[in-house]
Amino acid sequence: MSVIVSMDASIETEVATLFQLQKARSFELKTSTTKQRINKLNKLEDWIITNRADIQKAVFEDFKKPAEEVDITEIYPVIMDIKHTRGELKNWMKLEKVDAPLTMMGSRSYVQYEPKGVCLIIAPWNYPFNLLIGPLVSAIAAGNTLFLKPSEMTPHTSSLMASMIKELFEKEEVVLYEGGIQLSTALLKLPFDHIFYTGSPAVGKVVMKAAAENLSSVTLELGGKSPAIVDRTANLKATAEKIAWGKFINAGQTCVAPDYLMVDESIQEKFVDKLVKSVNKQFGKSSLQYKYSHSYARIVNKKHYKRIEALIDDAVSKGAKIVHGGEKDHKQHFISPTIVTGVTEEMDIAREEIFGPILPIRTYSSLSEAIAYVNQRPKPLSLYVFSKSNKTIKNILNNTSSGSACSNDCVVQFGQNNLPFGGVGNSGMGKAHGIYGFRAFSNEKAVIKQLSGKHIGRLIYPPYTHFSKRLINLLIKYFY
Repeated sequence: MSVIVSMDASIETEVATLFQLQKARSFELKTSTTKQRINKLNKLEDWIITNRADIQKAVFEDFKKPAEEVDITEIYPVIMDIKHTRGELKNWMKLEKVDAPLTMMGSRSYVQYEPKGVCLIIAPWNYPFNLLIGPLVSAIAAGNTLFLKPSEMTPHTSSLMASMIKELFEKEEVVLYEGGIQLSTALLKLPFDHIFYTGSPAVGKVVMKAAAENLSSVTLELGGKSPAIVDRTANLKATAEKIAWGKFINAGQTCVAPDYLMVDESIQEKFVDKLVKSVNKQFGKSSLQYKYSHSYARIVNKKHYKRIEALIDDAVSKGAKIVHGGEKDHKQHFISPTIVTGVTEEMDIAREEIFGPILPIRTYSSLSEAIAYVNQRPKPLSLYVFSKSNKTIKNILNNTSSGSACSNDCVVQFGQNNLPFGGVGNSGMGKAHGIYGFRAFSNEKAVIKQLSGKHIGRLIYPPYTHFSKRLINLLIKYFY
């Protein structure tokens, strides 16, 4: 059952009562079988496929995202995650045997994956369907009960997901609450067994602080300024096409999008020319075509429109040059794909995560300079390097730190279910997708089955004698 919160109701009492109901149900789900969990995933998949057009419509109504883009960035990743999970879940749920040292001869050791219990998923607005339902797939596979909190900034998508959850689950198992800060505050007071949050580093700190009060474990999928380094050997045309797509899909409102470029100074002019041509090819050859393109989304709301507009105005006022784009329409929350050069550290776009269709380009004269620039800043969620030189790629990957990385492409690592997805440091903690998502919502319980009778360990029980002392010395020196 889905619950839509009235601000006049006692939210804290309501969610606390339901939390206890889910806690009781979580003990029943603890022993749920692979088949039972897969049946739930099948129902979820069927609903998504049946209501595909409704999902497209809801996301479009929230920020004019093209239907094809909804398919490839919202629906397809979730469907693939369900299929991947369904095919692997039996193996993931098996007891994982581990080797035992000689000192535990006769015993058996293994890891048992058990559900964490009652979990909370807080999703962002930029990919409202994908980033709520994707973690839900992992949580269901792990056997948990769930509270879901979508973003209030995408009300049409949130309302549709509320209907979906109401149709598919009992409220004692999965419940979706719609609301804003008041609701989030009430939810974060509860002693969840795990909290999965996707959003900004600033709010991530709030979530982590609240989780600490109850010692709840957390997965924080945050963001940051993800760099893309383009060296002089890169295939400029292919690089430009990939960066134009990865940056401006969803109007730049993507956590793994390249936030800024570091381009070898010897190729800047040629590369910018290729980049402009790629943007024009994908979205239109004029500001009017951009504005009425069926392939280009809008900024989600007035607040974020003004934030991005202010970034452009600040950069220009401090000497940056708009080499392409810069067109705006506040009535439609429209900002065209914008490429900026002459960026300096005094500009807000050099310090703040952009999360919009502005692409600043900086140049470097040596690779060590580019690496140093990246390392002087908080660790990003993603890092991209475009080069034909394996030596260069290896150098950058070995000497920088990021949650994920990709050479000669961008954004696509999000869709590789066999890889862990997540940040490091300021860009987050914990991993998601595939088996890593399953583990995030599971307790990896260490189990040893010892012999019921006598065993080798009794030789070092008290009282300590000359023999036990010699034996301990031998253990330290020779045995593992």
